[in-house]
Amino acid sequence: MSDLLLDLVRRHRAGSAVGIPSVCSVHPLVIEAAVLQALDDGAPLLVEATSNQVDQFGGYTGMQPSDFRDLVFDTAERLGLPRDQVVLGGDHLGPNRWRDLGADEAMDRAEVLVAGYVEAGFVKIHLDCSMACAGDPVPLTDEIVAERAARLARVAEKSARQAGTRPVYVIGTEVPVPGGAQETIESLPSTSPAAAAKTIDAHRAAFTAAGVGEAWERVIGLVVQPGVEFDHRHVFDYDRSRTQALTAVLDDHSGLVFEAHSTDYQLAESLRALVEDHWAVLKVGPGLTFALREALFSLAAIEDELVPEEQRSCLVDVVERRMLEDPRWWQGYYLGDDDEQRLARRYSYSDRVRYYWPDAEIHAAQSRLLANLAARDIPMPLISAHLPEQYDRVRRGELTTDPAALAVDRVRGVLRVYARAAAPRACEGRR
Repeated sequence: MSDLLLDLVRRHRAGSAVGIPSVCSVHPLVIEAAVLQALDDGAPLLVEATSNQVDQFGGYTGMQPSDFRDLVFDTAERLGLPRDQVVLGGDHLGPNRWRDLGADEAMDRAEVLVAGYVEAGFVKIHLDCSMACAGDPVPLTDEIVAERAARLARVAEKSARQAGTRPVYVIGTEVPVPGGAQETIESLPSTSPAAAAKTIDAHRAAFTAAGVGEAWERVIGLVVQPGVEFDHRHVFDYDRSRTQALTAVLDDHSGLVFEAHSTDYQLAESLRALVEDHWAVLKVGPGLTFALREALFSLAAIEDELVPEEQRSCLVDVVERRMLEDPRWWQGYYLGDDDEQRLARRYSYSDRVRYYWPDAEIHAAQSRLLANLAARDIPMPLISAHLPEQYDRVRRGELTTDPAALAVDRVRGVLRVYARAAAPRACEGRR
């Protein structure tokens, strides 16, 4: 499966401006949307779990790497996507989850984390040791970050030999914080060419020193900041005029492309420009669950019109109540007064709601919502009022009125934009 990514990089660096979306989500409906989109596009599917979501202790989802692998592969098998067209990736693998500990203990845990991912069949490994641990100098030097990344690469290579795989790696010291920015962003400079070149040199030297020089040949991606990000209410759009010198850094590294994090909510033309400028891997996560939340809340509004009050799921109210009862995933992110926090909990681009979908009560409310509407004939005018894009597709005979299908298609609306940006000729004529 890693050969799919190696081939993509070869084609991209040979002059074909192709890329691949990277779906960073654990929600089953998002995974289903991604599989269906890959089938429609006739393209490989890259799905990644972050170290926040999935780790040896279960992350915030309760899943270990093998659990996430099974979720993705089972969904692909159910929908008819061949397993050899699915690439599993691990994102931000490193000591981030345990950075309140000392570096030695945090890195010991990170080694177990990386080994677990590789042993479970993940072949795209983002080595992220950019976060300072307790007692570390701030900021970390490139040399410290690279030495720790090479240490994890050594573990990954050992695990890969046992699993019979050949992982590909992504490196980078200028990476967005996993889970999104906590503050309102005022400005966002792109990575300097000198910093990008230094990162590459430091990692190459560290890989050699750690005895994994052969693995360096499978480092395909560098995470740098192209000047794209989002906070709770704003999106920073890509401006290619600011990155011309940065993109030139790859001229001396024919096996590398850039990986763009936090591309969520970028306009279609910005995504296409990113791919053309060598950001061949486009990471998207909160933007997908943001679209799912829009769809589910819209379906809840339809439910209010069709279902007696005592039978309703009350999904929106359940989500709000559970977020207030367990505020750890949004408190510290959403500031302001009570009204501002309430709006942010429901509608923020940061989409902290995504941390709550695994909650048992919220999951039960979601299931009840979909069951309530599946048992009823949803009038077309209601679909038009609350899900207008899906209404058009239903009218054209491309989509059923099944509520789960409507929600999945809302997510696919985002993925279609990414598919066109990554491989525009393959998607010509598709809506």
